[in-house]
Amino acid sequence: MELFQDISFFKTLSLKEILLFFVYVLIILIVKWGLLYFLRRWMKSDWSKDRILPTIIAILNWATFYGAILLFLFYFSNESWVFSPIYEMDGVEVSLFLIIVAIMIITFASRLVKTFNTHIMPFIYEKFDIDIGLSFTINRLIYYVVMIIALIISFQTVGLDMRAFVVFLSTLGIGIGFGLRNVAANFVSGIIILFERPMEVGETIEIEEKVGQISKINLRSTVITHKGGKLVVPNQYFIEQIINSRSGEQYTAEVRVSVSFGTDSKKVEMLLHKAVERLQVSSIPTIRFIAFKQSAIQFLVELPVQNSTEKEQIENNLRHSISNILSKHNIKLADCLELKQ
Repeated sequence: MELFQDISFFKTLSLKEILLFFVYVLIILIVKWGLLYFLRRWMKSDWSKDRILPTIIAILNWATFYGAILLFLFYFSNESWVFSPIYEMDGVEVSLFLIIVAIMIITFASRLVKTFNTHIMPFIYEKFDIDIGLSFTINRLIYYVVMIIALIISFQTVGLDMRAFVVFLSTLGIGIGFGLRNVAANFVSGIIILFERPMEVGETIEIEEKVGQISKINLRSTVITHKGGKLVVPNQYFIEQIINSRSGEQYTAEVRVSVSFGTDSKKVEMLLHKAVERLQVSSIPTIRFIAFKQSAIQFLVELPVQNSTEKEQIENNLRHSISNILSKHNIKLADCLELKQ
C-alpha cells in the first residue's frame, strides 16, 4: 500500500476558494436555523410540537449534513485533487472522493434505518399487534444487519480486502479473547435476551432491592430507569442471576392506623372512608379493624394502585388525609411506645 503518494494537489487550493466554500456552508446553516425558528413560532399546538416538529428537525439535519457534503463535491468537482489517489491498496487507487462516498454510505445507512424504524415500522407493529418487546428486538436486528452491510460496502469502496479483514479480526480475537471474555459474555447474553426475550422493554423488574423499568436493551448492557436515576446493567447478570419481575404484580397502598383504646371503632372506620374519598381516587378501598393492642385498636386501609411509584404517593397522601380528619374529630392516634407493648 502506498499511502499519500502525492499530496502536491492540495497546493492548488486558494484561500479565496476555501473561504467561499465555508460561506456557502454558513448560508446552508442560516437557512436551516431560519426554518427552525419559523416553524417553532408557527406551530402552536403541543401535538404539532411533540409529533411533527421532531420529524422536521431530523429531516433538516439530514438535509444540512448531506447538503454540505454534496456542496463540497460539486464545488470542487473541477479540481483534480478530489479524484487524485491518496493511497493505493491491492491495485485500487483510493481518492478523497471515494473516502467521502464511503462515509456517506455509512452515515446514510444509519440515518435511513433509524428513520425507517422510527416512522415506518410502528405502523406495521400496530397493524399486526406486535408488543413493544418484540418490536424493539426487530428494530435492533434491522439496524445491525443494515449497518454490517453498509460497513462491508464502505470498506470495499476504499480498497480494503474483506477476507484479510476477517482474518485480522480472527487473529486479534484470539489474542485479546481472554482480556475481553466478559465483554464477549455480555454480548452473547444480549443476543440471548433479544431473541429469547426473558424480559422486555417496558417491563418492571427488581435488582438488588431496587425496582425499575427496562428502558433499553443493548447488545452489551441493559438500561433500567428507576426513581433514583438510571442503572446500566451488564447483560450477563440477567442470564446468571434470578431476576424478580414486577410487571404482573398487584400493588396495594397500605396504611395502618392505631387509635386510643375506647375510641368508637365504627366512627373511626367511617372517618377512614371519608379520608380516602378526599383523595378522589377511582379504586375501591378496603378498610378493616385488624387488631387489639394493649392500649390501642388498629385498622388497616388498603387501596389498589398501578405501580410502586403511585403506591408511595398514595400512601403519603392518605396519611396526611387521615391525620387531618382524625384531628378535626378529636380522635387521638395511639402512641408508638404503646403499640410495641
